[in-house]
Amino acid sequence: MRRAYETAGLDVADLAPTWHEQAERWIADAVEGGIGEPNAMTLATASADGVPSARTVLLKGLDARGLVWFTNLRSRKGREAAENPRAAITIAWVPLARQVLATGIVEPVSDEDSDAYFASRPRGSQLGAVASPQSEVVASRAQLDELLAAAAARFPEGTPVQRPAHWGGLRLVPDAVEVWQGRPDRMHDRLRFRLTGEGWTVERLAP
Repeated sequence: MRRAYETAGLDVADLAPTWHEQAERWIADAVEGGIGEPNAMTLATASADGVPSARTVLLKGLDARGLVWFTNLRSRKGREAAENPRAAITIAWVPLARQVLATGIVEPVSDEDSDAYFASRPRGSQLGAVASPQSEVVASRAQLDELLAAAAARFPEGTPVQRPAHWGGLRLVPDAVEVWQGRPDRMHDRLRFRLTGEGWTVERLAP
């Protein structure tokens, strides 16, 4: 199952001026390359007592402030982010032999940003957000269907679906962002943007 990564190298001189511009550059390359779900990322959180969990979510915002996703804040990831705000994100584009890995602190986005994104979602996704008690145990698929039907009845066709108070955006504010480029013989290029007391610095890590 091993394969050699026959790709061009990555040097400090190749990097964008900032970590987020570099991430945007690689996302654009993934889009241009036709990679499915180019904004999919693995989000790892942990409970207050350190029990980890991870799942795939979609990156919905990226700028100098951090990486944003939206979720039910009562879900496991939402609860863990509130209990223990340290988290990690990995975005991997396997066909390009590239990854971006970020660590930092999770904070909520503004209600205005959550409202704006919720309003942009398809109606079915809005109703699903209202209906689903995400991460809770349910008796059956039929129960989920009933919850969705109840949400649809609450917001009839033509009526705006109101964003639930427990649904919103979270942002990982990074203190370190590594860009990883696969290379032959497992001598990969790993360059890390790291926040220091004097600002961001870039350093090379051994593969």
